[in-house]
Amino acid sequence: MNLDDNPIAVKIRNLRADDYNCVLNWSKDDSFCSANGWEKDRNPQELYIWWLKCVNNVADDFIRMGIEFNKRLIGYADLACIKDNSAELGIAIGESTLWGKGLGSHSAKSMIDHASKHLGITVFNAETHDSNVRSRKMLERIGFKEISRIGSEEYLGVDSQLIQYRLNLRN
Repeated sequence: MNLDDNPIAVKIRNLRADDYNCVLNWSKDDSFCSANGWEKDRNPQELYIWWLKCVNNVADDFIRMGIEFNKRLIGYADLACIKDNSAELGIAIGESTLWGKGLGSHSAKSMIDHASKHLGITVFNAETHDSNVRSRKMLERIGFKEISRIGSEEYLGVDSQLIQYRLNLRN
């Protein structure tokens, strides 16, 4: 599957309560849970309550939107630490079987486009683990530049260096 032939295959949209079954499936994917810091074997009722909070989020400095592919929710895109013209971008593809197919890159581009058009954001920050090669390549492919290597945390059970990236649309 090469998405470059069809750049509109991925769509960013508002989250909905009826997306819960997709989220429940992600919570049963050990690879997804490990990569995204999700607790494994999460209680379905607790997960549903958490999801409703995501759907009804009213924070001024945080936005989470759904990533849709082939009319199915496959992940989410976040803008965090929104202040003035900057925000931190995060992407999570919920089904690990879809990783490595370009969906993250297209999702990130869609969220960046949405944020710049609707929120006036021109500076995007992102952070990933040194050992998360797919994430690093995705960020670099869409124009992010490494700006620092500060901190470390566990990723897939191993302590890993954190790498900070930035994309400035004004440059």
